Amino acid sequence: MIEIKNSKLSNGEFNRGVFATRDIAKGELIHEAPVIPYLNEEHVHIEKTILADYVYEYGANHTAILLGYGSLFNHSYTPNATYDINFDNHTFDFFAYTAIKAGDEILINYNGEVDCNDPLWFNEGE
Repeated sequence: MIEIKNSKLSNGEFNRGVFATRDIAKGELIHEAPVIPYLNEEHVHIEKTILADYVYEYGANHTAILLGYGSLFNHSYTPNATYDINFDNHTFDFFAYTAIKAGDEILINYNGEVDCNDPLWFNEGE
């Protein structure tokens, strides 16, 4: 259903993104990304690495590295996907927020809510 390809939206070193290989219906589960959680106090070590740009908040006291395709979704303030944290399964579950056509890049809002327009670390000066 999804694949990694080069993205024109990514400003990162690798310029990758997640793309649909088939049409995906609104509300359809796209991906369940397992997490590796760690305490927020330990994030000072991660901040010294490229991983700092790829982690997610995981509850009040933890941050998480997402496995699978989880950390490769690019950002948009008009996303076509969203995610829920599934603490019971220790996954981030990505869903289609709108219908997604085969070949389209799948985009999430890094703020965690589809309609949140707060500035992000990579565009705070804009």
